[in-house]
Amino acid sequence: MQSKKRLGKWLAVAVVLAFITSAANAMAPNPSQAGAGSAPAGSNSVYLPLVYKPGTSYYDWLQFDYDSRHSGNNPAEQTITSANVSTLQELFQVTLPAVADGAPVYLSNVSTSTGTRNVVFMNTRTGEVVALDASTGSTIWAQPITAPSCLINNNKSRNEACYTTSSPAIDPNRQYIYSYGLDGYVHKFAVADGTEVKTGGWPELASLKVYDEKGSSALANATDSTGTSYLYVTNGGYPGDAGNYQGHLTAINLSDGTQKVFNSLCSNQTVHFVDSRVTSGADCYPSVQSGMWARAAVIYDPDTDRIYSATGNATFAPAQFLWGDTVFSLHPDGSGAGNGNPLDSYTPSNYQTLNSSDLDLGSTLPGILPTTGTKYPHLAVQGGKDSVLRLLNLDNLSGQGQVGKTGGELFSITLSFGGQILTQPAVWVNPADQTTWVFVSDGSGLAALQLVLDGSGNPSLTVKWTSGSGTSPIVANGVLYYVRNNLISALNPTSGSVLWSNNQIGSIHWQSPIVDNGVLYIADQSGKLTAYSLP
Repeated sequence: MQSKKRLGKWLAVAVVLAFITSAANAMAPNPSQAGAGSAPAGSNSVYLPLVYKPGTSYYDWLQFDYDSRHSGNNPAEQTITSANVSTLQELFQVTLPAVADGAPVYLSNVSTSTGTRNVVFMNTRTGEVVALDASTGSTIWAQPITAPSCLINNNKSRNEACYTTSSPAIDPNRQYIYSYGLDGYVHKFAVADGTEVKTGGWPELASLKVYDEKGSSALANATDSTGTSYLYVTNGGYPGDAGNYQGHLTAINLSDGTQKVFNSLCSNQTVHFVDSRVTSGADCYPSVQSGMWARAAVIYDPDTDRIYSATGNATFAPAQFLWGDTVFSLHPDGSGAGNGNPLDSYTPSNYQTLNSSDLDLGSTLPGILPTTGTKYPHLAVQGGKDSVLRLLNLDNLSGQGQVGKTGGELFSITLSFGGQILTQPAVWVNPADQTTWVFVSDGSGLAALQLVLDGSGNPSLTVKWTSGSGTSPIVANGVLYYVRNNLISALNPTSGSVLWSNNQIGSIHWQSPIVDNGVLYIADQSGKLTAYSLP
């Protein structure tokens, strides 16, 4: 009897110790471990959940393409390297409430009702904001935005529900997330539980013509040289270029909720337009259909302390305040020169051809290049639907020291594979030799170009390699990532060689990846969010 009792006691102790050990492993794994409680398909390994670990240093991805320049370059990543990226395996794949046709954002150390979590946020095409546990993909909260019945072009030409392809942005103070709603407003939510803020001017007006004006671009934010933070939203039109819309930029002061508006057509009117054929109010009709729809919405360059955006087609006539097919700059608060004009502008000399051929210059935004040389210290690369890359002098966009002039690019090159550039370029400095690289992708290919300065300081771009098509690329810790239909890949940025790829995702439209704290995230057209991490 004594031996049996003693054996029973030891068995009980063993069970308790096993339980404690299992619980400890589950609560505090190595941050680089992958899995969502089970092994990836086809694997015999057992994986521990990659959960939030107190005391671990995490970093954030607050807006589309990482920073206010939308460089697509994440220098904070340390976990995934070119040496171990080949071992990436699926961490989780979850189904979202609807398709998220953009990119995620990421916030670490969020105090939620279930404890402190790292959180991934998505904005769906139907206007819903979703907060997901970054380790497991489980939903923390979801907040639908009630929108009025909305049909594209007010049912005048197409019976299709309105939608958004925007991505959210997180406030620099890390307390709120902003999202574009189908009601034409930008909404503000507490990151912890999704509670909407409805004071201080929120939600903020972005469009009075939601049936014609689409929120295509990601929301963007920046903190200017005075320490003031702004949120930016741009509007364009729906596919088919129909209806009474005028591309415009709304800059919202996050400290007091005030806003300024810059219209690409009738820029002398700094208000939100209505459709004057339907209701009374300010309008620019019949000047219509110059959208601001590039993925990045607005670029802020701390070196020049200006914001930059670009417009699609429509009339270019500066004397009439019409800015079709133009790159322009403003003060960070959204104001221009005070006379209805932007601070500076670049318009290609063949703007009429671009307009008549539907080859929007503003299908993408300038990629800000690191300060190089003294002749042109502030450079940017601008693409377009015509597959041409142009080097611009941000200190003198037109090259003539005047707003509204045409031409002025310092260099131009046409991508050999053609295609319409509808994505934001990624800009990276190779730490091995401090050379500047630009990665540009479209529906026909991906090109890696290197910035070169001649003996006189004149810049040019040299193509180093090309690969298959894809959406907006990103770079993290010396690894280049990009995605196309049913395939996500990691490449060597200097050679283009494939380091890793996975084909377990759906088709792709505007979706682009992020890499944050050792995890790669990508949404797709099947309404899923997939995450990959190291085993």
